[in-house]
Amino acid sequence: MCGRYASSRRPEDLAGIFEIEKWEPEEALAADYNVAPTKEVYAVLDRPVKDAADRRPVRQLRTLKWGLVPSWAKSPEGAARMINARAETVHEKPSYRRAFTSRRCILPADGYYEWVTAPEERELEVEGRKKRPRKQPYFVTPADGSVFAMAGLYEFWRDRTLPDDHPQAWWVTCSVITTEAEAGPLGVAPADGPRSLADIHPRMPLMLTPDRWDAWLDPAHTDVADLRGLLAPPPEGLMRAYPVSTAVSNVRNAGPELLKELEGPEEGTLF
Repeated sequence: MCGRYASSRRPEDLAGIFEIEKWEPEEALAADYNVAPTKEVYAVLDRPVKDAADRRPVRQLRTLKWGLVPSWAKSPEGAARMINARAETVHEKPSYRRAFTSRRCILPADGYYEWVTAPEERELEVEGRKKRPRKQPYFVTPADGSVFAMAGLYEFWRDRTLPDDHPQAWWVTCSVITTEAEAGPLGVAPADGPRSLADIHPRMPLMLTPDRWDAWLDPAHTDVADLRGLLAPPPEGLMRAYPVSTAVSNVRNAGPELLKELEGPEEGTLF
């Protein structure tokens, strides 16, 4: 799954990385090293500029709310539960399938956090029989320091209780697509700890390598079979993981100290 991540790059930096054509300085977000569901997040998307005469898709950096609200939802109350969409079924689930064919985005991150627990507890979670208690957190990030480009979807929702000119009449929300965690060796593994991402958690955010960005963002690309092909996991060995402070478990903590690598786990682990 993906329930927390870090996002510290400035919009100017993201504009260079993703060849952004349009972003609004007034929408700039402060660096957040503990992004949690329902927070405002950066999203890269290709879409015509609102009210522009030229209707060509323009690559934009937008600020969306994490937790997707389907356009047909009666209320946004379930958004906090729809932070992730599974790559295996995203094309067929009613909440995601329309966005999958026409409203795809990239959610840029420094990396994501995941918590390690015993194998038997993870098996119960996979079976849906028990929610896994969080223990030792690890930070997972590209080994070369590049941006972690998470595949995402976005959707528009109209709050019918508000007038058309109300600034909150429209919600724009998003979800992270997840896939099975890599079982191959990490590019850089901790001295004493997990040797693969699958050792940490059975799922992970789907990272898009740069060669897939344009095809993923292109709103004219609507063939479901072709789009599903873009959801193949990236090559193994691109990631590193290391233990971080359990302070990240509290969403009120959001400073850069959360990314500090520990010499060893704070909590007892299975490794």
